[in-house]
Amino acid sequence: MSYLRATRVASRVRFLSTKQSTSSIQEIDKYNDLPPNSRVFSMIQPTGRIHLGNYLGAVKSWRTLSNTNPDSEFIFGIADLHAFTTLKPATELKENRYQAIASLLASGLDVSKCVLYFQSAVPEHSELNWYLTCMTSMGQLNRMTQWKSKAQQSQTSSITDEKVMESTKAGLFCYPALQNADILLYRSTHVPVGDDQSQHLELCRNIAKLFNNTYGVDYFPLPKTLLTPAKKILSLKNPEKKMSKSDPVQASCVYVTDSPEQIQSKIKKATTDSIQGAWNYDPVSRPGISNLINIISGLTNESIDNTVANLHHLKDHKSLKDYVADLIVNEFDDKRQLYDELLQNKDYLEQVCKQGRDKAREMASVNIGEIKTIIGMD
Repeated sequence: MSYLRATRVASRVRFLSTKQSTSSIQEIDKYNDLPPNSRVFSMIQPTGRIHLGNYLGAVKSWRTLSNTNPDSEFIFGIADLHAFTTLKPATELKENRYQAIASLLASGLDVSKCVLYFQSAVPEHSELNWYLTCMTSMGQLNRMTQWKSKAQQSQTSSITDEKVMESTKAGLFCYPALQNADILLYRSTHVPVGDDQSQHLELCRNIAKLFNNTYGVDYFPLPKTLLTPAKKILSLKNPEKKMSKSDPVQASCVYVTDSPEQIQSKIKKATTDSIQGAWNYDPVSRPGISNLINIISGLTNESIDNTVANLHHLKDHKSLKDYVADLIVNEFDDKRQLYDELLQNKDYLEQVCKQGRDKAREMASVNIGEIKTIIGMD
């Protein structure tokens, strides 16, 4: 790729990173209260193109945080080591990794305001993972709920059950320890997550306390949870479960890269209900309608109550779906175009990844050196 073309792509990325309404800054009060000199860390798994749930649940919040808190540091990564818990062909994993980077850049992350890198490119993650795995009990890991859902086990399952043990990979069971290492490696102070990751953050704080107490130091901060403002986005076809790329019904998931026609078609087919009259938010009795309200709320940066109040002009289900589709199309239009351009320019993506890797390793190597001194491995 020519220097001129690379510069043009980088300029478009920077433009999108600042293209957001001031209302979003005012709505996210907890993010405005982020103390100066905070260090914020978060990662997303490389499942390929990001979908609406990823965007509202993580990426949009990352962009808001890094754009509105110039006195803090932001480290965002592609969790490709975590992705290895589900084995995929090498070519697919590699392509997913680059698609994830392109999706984040296209969604407005500005690499002049944050570190963006591949987790596997910083070997200190794996080294600290081993030290913290040795400090984490099997009981703590067994109580985590995510490995059970990912291993397709019931929430009452236990790793001590022989059938569960035989069908569950060790990496999947132990991956919360790697999550702890990811966060603590950079001595992070805040971690933006959705509700489903709160349990892992509590484990991280417990392990940080254990490390500090064991070695009589005050080395690791106890990272605080920043709950992302958007509600969990559910499947368009089955609003009883999360929106997911792995859903066999592709119409259930809207991607950042979908064309306007694809978005309109998917929203038109979204499961709702036959209840007429005023709109109301009720995830139990009206899960489909509530899911669409969540999407509107996340895109407009309005509270659920304000969102519902603003829907009074929509008289039927068709007009509601049309409104949702238009919002998504407008949100993703320029992002889809930039995503396509980025994927055609792997040289630029490589440049971004190497820059992020070097910045991340600069911090990680200093910290792992101090940690090894504390534990006697220097």
